[in-house]
Amino acid sequence: MADKFTVQQRHRCMASIRSKDTKPEIKVRHELWHRGFRYRMNVRRMPGSPDIVLAKYRSVIFVNGCFWHGHEHCKAYVVPKTNVSFWQEKVRRNRERDELVKLLLESSGWNVMIVWECELKKETFSATMSRVEEEIKGNALKWKAYMERRAENRKFTRE
Repeated sequence: MADKFTVQQRHRCMASIRSKDTKPEIKVRHELWHRGFRYRMNVRRMPGSPDIVLAKYRSVIFVNGCFWHGHEHCKAYVVPKTNVSFWQEKVRRNRERDELVKLLLESSGWNVMIVWECELKKETFSATMSRVEEEIKGNALKWKAYMERRAENRKFTRE
């Protein structure tokens, strides 16, 4: 099927797609706020500028669009029929960058969660957010245990 837009119209349309404050991201933030979590958004000093940072729980959340980040086995990720090599390369680079950012954050002691756009549909939204909530709480317990071990080690070293 041919594109119904001209090249200039398509360029304007694609250029207007935002990287922050997207609808899926806002939906996740509202639900987290509703569940009592407080967070910071798009922290630029952190690798990858995570969408949501829950410092108290040592957790970061990326809300990924299925198309832009190449969510495998998802109906929303379909390689466009025109300029195929460009799109495949773009998604490949996005995936590589995502993996590098995840490794950098995890090596700094952060727990990284990824929420896919397709997981935020009406049918799966509450299950997804329950999973995220449980993971955040689990991360908090891991962080607390780490800090206690660290305090014990410091105490032992001082003695």
